[in-house]
Amino acid sequence: MKPAPTEGDVQLVRAQARYVRTSARKARLVCDHIRGKSVEEARAILAHANRQVAEDWSKLLESAVANAEHNHELIGEDLKIHAVYADEGPTLKRFRPRAMGRATQIRKRTSHLSIALTPKEQ
Repeated sequence: MKPAPTEGDVQLVRAQARYVRTSARKARLVCDHIRGKSVEEARAILAHANRQVAEDWSKLLESAVANAEHNHELIGEDLKIHAVYADEGPTLKRFRPRAMGRATQIRKRTSHLSIALTPKEQ
């Protein structure tokens, strides 16, 4: 079993969700609420967040916790969120017909979600 990557003296467990069909701006509105919180607090916040992307963040958080438990033998309840961010992914470009034979571009944005967990200090 290989050790988790470290940043300085802190053990990190990471998870990523790529090509999520939401804009990075909308995803950042949710991730700002859970940054620095414990896993239990973050679960509660995401369960009651009134945004569709909160479900994607929740799945990603559970994936990171499962990575910590399975790969690094950490206890899922004793983790906190070290870093969480949403980067822009590629944009799907589509066209919609408009009046007088014109067409306008529709941009369907995607994002890459990332989360890093670390053990709480006892």
